[in-house]
Amino acid sequence: MAEPAGPVLVVIPTYQERENLAPIVKRVHASVPEADVLVVDDGSPDGTGELADELAAADERIRVLHRTEKAGLGAAYVAGFSLALEGPYQVVVEMDADGSHAPEDLPELLEALESDGGADLVLGSRYVPGGRVVNWPAHRQLLSRGANLYARLALGAPVKDITGGFRAFRRQVLEDLDITTVASTGYCFQVDMAWRAQQAGFRIREVPITFTERELGASKMSVEVMAEALWRIAGWGVSHRLRHVRRALARA
Repeated sequence: MAEPAGPVLVVIPTYQERENLAPIVKRVHASVPEADVLVVDDGSPDGTGELADELAAADERIRVLHRTEKAGLGAAYVAGFSLALEGPYQVVVEMDADGSHAPEDLPELLEALESDGGADLVLGSRYVPGGRVVNWPAHRQLLSRGANLYARLALGAPVKDITGGFRAFRRQVLEDLDITTVASTGYCFQVDMAWRAQQAGFRIREVPITFTERELGASKMSVEVMAEALWRIAGWGVSHRLRHVRRALARA
């Protein structure tokens, strides 16, 4: 694996992931020993935050950010990214705590930042050649593929897996996108960030990953999360097309 261009921070948001946290952090460090890990816990009632503190006390590569309430995935990532930008980190990774994102794929994401001309944002993709999904029921796969198709059609985005949450950002992307203005709270956050990066002209690459359905704990997907994604993506798509129309009229 090519060495990443600077210190790496892996941001892992948690809410009731006590059973999954220690194994996933261990796998991250087995795959990329030099990476630091930031656990962003949203006041988990099951003791996830306390366990994170214990892990951090035993390993200086682990940090914990405690938040007082469950405010959504997007808000947790924004808080984690903001803390990352206060430090020396040149690469910031986002991934889930539930084991669905295999840390063993992380070296490939980091290498894609540097190889073949490099990239600014690397997306771990289930839907490019070599990517796959394990243990998902048919209706979940259909929902995921449908959401990606909907986003591609609405936004005109060429990304195959714009809803995926396993990603590596160069520091400059997070600085230039002004993450403090990101309002998406649920899984729509993933579409929001990739769309902003594309609109800003950053180089985006997708690399295949294996996505595995969680074995422990409960999924955070809900009707409210899906509804937010539907109306936000529709709004972005309409705004995008209106801008094109205005430019065409101005040229005419």
